[in-house]
Amino acid sequence: MGQTSPTARTGPEAAFLPTARTTVRRHRERGRYDRELVYAILDEGFICHAACQVDGTVWMIPTAYARDGDRLLLHGAAANHVLKAAAAGAELTVTVTLIDGLVLARSTFHHSINYRSVVVFGPATPIEEAGEKADAMVRLVDHILPGRTADARGPNAAELASTRVVWLPLDEVSAKVRTGGPIDDDDDMDLPVWAGVLPLRPVAGPPQPDGAGAAGVAMPTYLSQPGRWKDGW
Repeated sequence: MGQTSPTARTGPEAAFLPTARTTVRRHRERGRYDRELVYAILDEGFICHAACQVDGTVWMIPTAYARDGDRLLLHGAAANHVLKAAAAGAELTVTVTLIDGLVLARSTFHHSINYRSVVVFGPATPIEEAGEKADAMVRLVDHILPGRTADARGPNAAELASTRVVWLPLDEVSAKVRTGGPIDDDDDMDLPVWAGVLPLRPVAGPPQPDGAGAAGVAMPTYLSQPGRWKDGW
C-alpha cells in the first residue's frame, strides 16, 4: 500500500528527502526537513495520532509513542483496530503536534497558532519477540517519564501478550513550524485591538499520591524534578 519511502539520508545529520506526500504545499516556508529538528519535536511530545485505511474506512487513534533511533514505536491493546491492521500490512500516517502559542491578530481572519508538527508515512512492522517487546515498552514508558521503569514493575508475560507494539521507519517524514506574531492587513493596523502572542506550554502540577499501598514510600526524584516539563511545580 502507498509508495516506497526513499532513502532519507546519506549521513546521520542529513535532511529528509521530501516526497509527494511529505512536501509542504500550504505555506511552503513553514516546511522543515532537517532530521535534528524533526527528532527534537518527536522527543518533546509523547502523544501521536495514528491513522490507516481498512475496508474503505479511515481509522484514527491517539496513542503514546517513543522514538528509538531512526524508528517510531507505537503500542496499544492487542485488539487495537489501527495497530492490528498496521501489523497485518496496512500503511500508517502518524502525526505529532506541539502547540506553542495563540496568535491574536487585529482581525479574526488572521488569528493563528504557533506550532511544531511532524507527519510520518510508512509501513509498520510488528514487534513480537518477548524480549524485544519488553525493551520497546521500557523506551515507551521512559520517553514519557524518564526513570520510571527503573522504579515500577515491568509487564509480565500475560501483559506483554495482551499488548501490541509496532514500529515505523523514520524515512518519509516532514515537519511544519509556525513562529512569530500575527500577520495583519495594512488596513487593520490602526484598529484599537490588542494583537500579539499568548504563549502556551505544558506545566507539571504537584504529584498526587493515591494513598494506598506500602507505607513510607518516598516520592521519586523524577517527579520532584520533572525534566520533560518547561516549568516545575
